Amino acid sequence: MTGETGPVSTDRRRFLTAGAAVLGAAASAQLWLPTAARAAETPLPDGVFSLGVASGDPLPDGIVLWTRLAPDPFNGGGMPDSVVSVEWELAEDERFRKPVRRGVAQARPELGHSVHVDVRRLRPGRTYWYRFRAGGQLSPTGRTRTAPHPHSSGGRLRMALASCQNWQHGYFTPYADMLDQDPDFVLFVGDYIYESTPSSTGVRRHEGTGEPYSLVQYRNRYAQYRTDPDLAAMHANAPFVVTFDDHEIDNDFAGEIPQDPDKQTHDAFVARLTAGYQAYYEHMPVRASAVPNGPHIQMYRRLEFGRLARLSVLDTRQYRSDQVTSQEAAQDPSLTMLGAEQKEWLVDGLRHSPARWNMIGSQIMMAETDLQVGPGKLWYYDAWDGYQVERNALMEELKHVRNPVVFTGDRHLTMISDLKEDYADPDSAVVGAEFVGTSISSNGDQDQAAFHREWDPRVPDNPHWKLLDAHRGYHLFDIRRDGIDAQVRVVDTVRAQTATPSTLAQLRVEAGRPGVEVV
Repeated sequence: MTGETGPVSTDRRRFLTAGAAVLGAAASAQLWLPTAARAAETPLPDGVFSLGVASGDPLPDGIVLWTRLAPDPFNGGGMPDSVVSVEWELAEDERFRKPVRRGVAQARPELGHSVHVDVRRLRPGRTYWYRFRAGGQLSPTGRTRTAPHPHSSGGRLRMALASCQNWQHGYFTPYADMLDQDPDFVLFVGDYIYESTPSSTGVRRHEGTGEPYSLVQYRNRYAQYRTDPDLAAMHANAPFVVTFDDHEIDNDFAGEIPQDPDKQTHDAFVARLTAGYQAYYEHMPVRASAVPNGPHIQMYRRLEFGRLARLSVLDTRQYRSDQVTSQEAAQDPSLTMLGAEQKEWLVDGLRHSPARWNMIGSQIMMAETDLQVGPGKLWYYDAWDGYQVERNALMEELKHVRNPVVFTGDRHLTMISDLKEDYADPDSAVVGAEFVGTSISSNGDQDQAAFHREWDPRVPDNPHWKLLDAHRGYHLFDIRRDGIDAQVRVVDTVRAQTATPSTLAQLRVEAGRPGVEVV
């Protein structure tokens, strides 16, 4: 699935981040609607495409195209309380001289005037360009790509892994480098927004006056994040495959249990979940299967990239048991991270996969974290360590799976590990590899010396760790039949609007050989 175009040039980046007003000035672009249709348009406020465009969940014959009409994004959107027709167009070329599909979608006020177009009957492994038009205004142009043919087994699939982008901790500068690396798609595994209150000490300040609880408040918070220029450019350049973790709703929530049940009643938290999930759907390029049903949203799903890779995207928040706080409690066999239905779905998909690589997108770290220096164990209970029996059962399953690799976020650190059959036995079999990606901006420019003073003493107690680091950035993967080549891409700062990127480390997973090695 190597891109048909090379690395993104400076001119290309400028084009991707150009506003709708600039693109709307192109005379040819104004002509793709019949004159009668243009005359019948409802007048809309200026700047309806302030949140840009995005695509997601690529299929061999389909892609989701997204935008949201929001001329006043930090005040609920600023749209009239009526349905608005939004035209969309998809073409084989950047100038739209080779149109492929076009149509009209309805942007409805009850869904924040968001648009999710599930385009089908496309060709596999192809690059396409797309745009929207509403009220005489033209959106920025987006570029996207479909998945390979279902029977394709060769080639290269380039994937970027991202997570944890706290607006207040820094600018999203890693995305500028990601854009230059031109991935086929981006796997985002959680903490797209943060629900924390505005802080006067942050690099940037959250909108509003407190944490979001209502639908309008969540919409405003998502809209603010969507205005980051590097994030907007990346969304406009490659499809995203997304899932959420906790901060999209409330720190460390589990199912319908909030972080602070003494301060949020069950009914109040259910109302917060309902608002948060709806705002999440409204701002993500996902299919209609993810339209929330009150305080529930269908997020775990499977994507196929030919016979090269199968990607199972997990939901480790909605179905989990509440977090425990002791080693004894973590070994309770009744605890679940996935819930019975999702666990059965995952195991069945792994057992019967035809793919060369079986990839899992998991918000929460699977490999063990022993925080206790020396004898004894002190687990990181919010992660899979807090669900020992279910994790160990999953490790047993991975013994029988072809080339399992897990991609994770949450920790704000690069933590790359072998997955072990039994973490109580350092000599037990390696059953897979896990890449815990660092954060885009969360934790800011971390004190590296302080980090190593805290974490280096723990390395001997965690011999399965292969790389540990605290720079901001993302991971980049080139997936081929014979192996996965990984790069840890980092930036020198997120406290400024531009940064210098570099490759911190290169690693490889060999097909047929479980585990990961530093190159």
